Amino acid sequence: MNEHFPKTRLRRNRKSQWIRDLTAENSLSPSDLILPLFVIEGKNREEKISHLPGVSRLSIDLLVKKAKEARALEIPALMLFPVIDQKLKTVDGREAVNAKNLICRAIYAIKNSVPEIGVITDVALDSYTTHGHDGIVDEKGYVLNDDTIAILCEQALVQAQAGCDIVAPSDMMDGRIGIIRDAFDDQGFVDVGIMSYAVKYASSFYGPFRHAVGSAANLKKSDKKTYQMDFRNCDEAMREIALDVSEGADLIIIKPGMPYLDVLLRATQNFKLPLIPYQVSGEYAMLKHAAAQGAFDFDTAFFESLMAFKRAGASAIISYGAFEAAKKL
Repeated sequence: MNEHFPKTRLRRNRKSQWIRDLTAENSLSPSDLILPLFVIEGKNREEKISHLPGVSRLSIDLLVKKAKEARALEIPALMLFPVIDQKLKTVDGREAVNAKNLICRAIYAIKNSVPEIGVITDVALDSYTTHGHDGIVDEKGYVLNDDTIAILCEQALVQAQAGCDIVAPSDMMDGRIGIIRDAFDDQGFVDVGIMSYAVKYASSFYGPFRHAVGSAANLKKSDKKTYQMDFRNCDEAMREIALDVSEGADLIIIKPGMPYLDVLLRATQNFKLPLIPYQVSGEYAMLKHAAAQGAFDFDTAFFESLMAFKRAGASAIISYGAFEAAKKL
């Protein structure tokens, strides 16, 4: 070892916090975050979700309050999911197209009280069907693609009429983005965006979410592998994105998030539009449960997980921890 060894010392740029901040390649701010919220019927009603620590179902009045708080923290957008009364669920999920249903009333209330915050709504039938699937099923339980698209299009239109800013079709039916885009344009909703779940894998990580919206019991032992993606595939994900972009999608969701960072990175290399990973319920719950058992500090691990998304190229991140992250930031 000579007196000049080594000339390049990368540790020089790590020796203190200020220089680590100065040389950081990625950053995180509240404007990078989208907050998912569950809405229930009633007034001044909050139900804690046992499978999803720290997350609650909220009645519309409390949802509006949360929207105001989120806006004050500079979170730009909310993503809404309804928890539908079992008595309103049907085989064909027709409650989804009721212009006065729970989600439409929630959209109106938020946009009336906090017009400057973005409202993104789920387009899928799983919350509304007695079988828990995202579409219309035949006598064998197979989800029918084209029949499902017809009702999804109606669902998207009633949400647009209620005032949502963006619809997010999460059903994974082939061709639904183009049909919805055409319907929006024909009906004068040219400014309502489409955030497509172009890449949605058939994943075990959705478990807590399904319990939160009440579809797990209806789905029973059935799965969604005939329409959600095979998690062994990545080339297929690129085809899904390309198709949805060609049909008019404005933003793309990749779901789940952290176990699929390779898919996100590859997508950023192939497509130049906003790409948004969803840190799904199972991912978030794992962090919460592990921290509760003393495996690590939650805040530290949570921020590391969010930064992993940004490092992989995320334009924004959907996370159940968006509210607490924004408070820390």
